[in-house]
Amino acid sequence: MIDVSKLTQAQIRQLGIEALTKALGPIGMARFMQQFEMGSGDYTQDRDQILGDPTVEEIFAEIEQMRQEQQKKA
Repeated sequence: MIDVSKLTQAQIRQLGIEALTKALGPIGMARFMQQFEMGSGDYTQDRDQILGDPTVEEIFAEIEQMRQEQQKKA
């Protein structure tokens, strides 16, 4: 086993990528790495901005309206 305490972060990263590629193949390695990419923004703030703060009654009313519109199309 390699003494990683003497390796730089870049060297450790490279060895990790090589090990993943050997074990999973290049496509599998890429798919694995995608799981760890950091997103951007603030999900909670974005969600609140998009959805607002509807009451349960408002949500049910919107669902009912959508159902009625779908029934008219059918």
